[in-house]
Amino acid sequence: MRRISTFFAALLLLAATLPGAAHAASLSSRTHLFYYPWYGGSSTGYRHWTQGGHTPPADIGANFYPVLGPYDSGDFSGAVEQHMRWIEQSGAGVIVYSWWGQGSYEDGLAAGVLEAAARHGIKVAWHLEPYSGRTAASTVADVNYILGRYGSSPAFYREGGRGAFYVFESLRITDWTALDQVRSSAIVLAQTTDTSKVAHFGGMYTYDAIAGATAPGWREAGEYCEANGLVWAPSVGPGYVDDRAVPGNTTPTLSRDNGATYDREWQNALSSQADWVSVTSFNEWHEGSVIEPARSSPPAAGYETFAGAYGTSGAASETAYLDRTRYWTAQLGGPPPASVNLAQGRPVTASGSQAR
Repeated sequence: MRRISTFFAALLLLAATLPGAAHAASLSSRTHLFYYPWYGGSSTGYRHWTQGGHTPPADIGANFYPVLGPYDSGDFSGAVEQHMRWIEQSGAGVIVYSWWGQGSYEDGLAAGVLEAAARHGIKVAWHLEPYSGRTAASTVADVNYILGRYGSSPAFYREGGRGAFYVFESLRITDWTALDQVRSSAIVLAQTTDTSKVAHFGGMYTYDAIAGATAPGWREAGEYCEANGLVWAPSVGPGYVDDRAVPGNTTPTLSRDNGATYDREWQNALSSQADWVSVTSFNEWHEGSVIEPARSSPPAAGYETFAGAYGTSGAASETAYLDRTRYWTAQLGGPPPASVNLAQGRPVTASGSQAR
């Protein structure tokens, strides 16, 4: 008996030492964070941080200033490693990687991000962005490319054996019949709540953090997805402000209201029967929708901070939205309804009924 106990103790020790093994157990595969790998450091001319005509490092195209400063998305042992530690703190088990086509800047960094995620038990899904010339056929080719190039990574996210792909601005393309070719290997989500626009898709998401405050059509979308075996992944965010990144933009600002906005959006998502909750965003700094820690003492005037969020101040406020994400992830709970998994191999027709 003692030898058996020793054997199992050794197995537990081995599991704890495997990359990501000790971390994954506490992370939720139902909370997905939109993740942006498009930033560059000084050697790249501060790629993306200059948006809006700004001059880093103290002056960047964002209304909040990162704790890490204007970091490089290719700094895998530094910034990216810290990102994964913070994502662990949030309780989210999946990041949705912003991907801009084969051979793009972001494609070139994907392997490094996957390796960092694997060390922390975090999985990677994919946000297929509207690069120039994108079509339904090219999207199918992209799905197959990503599956072939990155599918062997231990960090590659799968649900029921299929990878997860969010398609941003999917309504730009009207005919998505080509997606039937990858139904057995991929869950592809359309960005919409219009149930008449999701033929051939495996689910829906919204992305828009501003819309999340009022959740138009969310309950109906959730009911439709439940009835049709699709994934419903509404998007929640803590707020929105892009004044520094897009001077003169007329997009309305959504105040964080010291965390009340984020709470309201999570409540809207949970009440709409969400299977996954997608968070806009971990680090889209240009739009001020971040939960990545923002510096409580920015290097110059003109920046906002997270001070006041959930009653915090100073350094404690910097991670307030990570901690609140962990709280709401716990409310979301365990595996999604079994009905989601029944969608495999059963395409949805234009009328919304499942083909038999």
